[in-house]
Amino acid sequence: MKDILLDEFVNYLVVEKRLSRNTIDAYYRDILRFLTFIGYNIIDDLKKTRRNDITSYLMSLMKEGLSSSSRARHLISIKGFYRFMLNEGFLEDDPTVNIESRRSWRKLPDVLSIQEVDRLLGQPDKDSLLGIRDMAMLEILYAAGVRVSELISLKLNDVNLDAGYIISFGKGSKERIIPIGESAKEKTIRYLNHSRQRLLKGRSIPELFANHSGKRMSRQGFWKIIKKYAKSAGIKTGISPHSLRHSFATHLLEGGADLRSVQQMLGHADISSTQIYTHVLKERLREVYDKSHPRA
Repeated sequence: MKDILLDEFVNYLVVEKRLSRNTIDAYYRDILRFLTFIGYNIIDDLKKTRRNDITSYLMSLMKEGLSSSSRARHLISIKGFYRFMLNEGFLEDDPTVNIESRRSWRKLPDVLSIQEVDRLLGQPDKDSLLGIRDMAMLEILYAAGVRVSELISLKLNDVNLDAGYIISFGKGSKERIIPIGESAKEKTIRYLNHSRQRLLKGRSIPELFANHSGKRMSRQGFWKIIKKYAKSAGIKTGISPHSLRHSFATHLLEGGADLRSVQQMLGHADISSTQIYTHVLKERLREVYDKSHPRA
């Protein structure tokens, strides 16, 4: 029975979902491993499966040393399998319906505090060509929450400083308009007026930001920049260019922004990707409570 159901599930993934061969193979391995864990032999075993069985399985994967991304993938596979079983009439209940990709099996993003962001953005030399450029890049990264690939791909025509917004092209070349604040506008204007042309050294590139050779900034180049400033700012937590994107989203939600607006600004196709930041907020509140309440 197990093999028959798995074969039907695989056929569903091929015909209806049209997934790649590698993705289907990963689904198959994940489901087979889960079914072995719960001791599934006949359909009645599957009908007896409860939420606790699935969370116990996910915890067992963590104890075995699987990464958070691998555990999240297992959960996605299991959810897909149960939805298929429900839709085909093999089951009447879906025990995965209220299971979220929580911290137990999904790594929460690294988020800087507002104070850490202020220190980081204050590191570049305000009087040097590269420092002026770096200030503008860091300010836009935090003000708009763009991905690093989007930041270094920004064209001059993508920036409207009079109206206070940028046009970013994210995954799948999807266009979105993102507002930027006064600080980011001011630093970008200073970069355009005092730094960009001198960095280009007579060259012409469509991108907004140029490196020290007058060419387009690379991901690796910006990675080195942000690591340097994080070190000089005394930021001990793990930091990456994506940290400012995570901080952008978290600080917006802390300030009262609604989830849908944050989703649009981040360019997430699925709001579940944005909801991870609500878990970050819960974790931060828990830390504050544990640290501050006399009976925590």
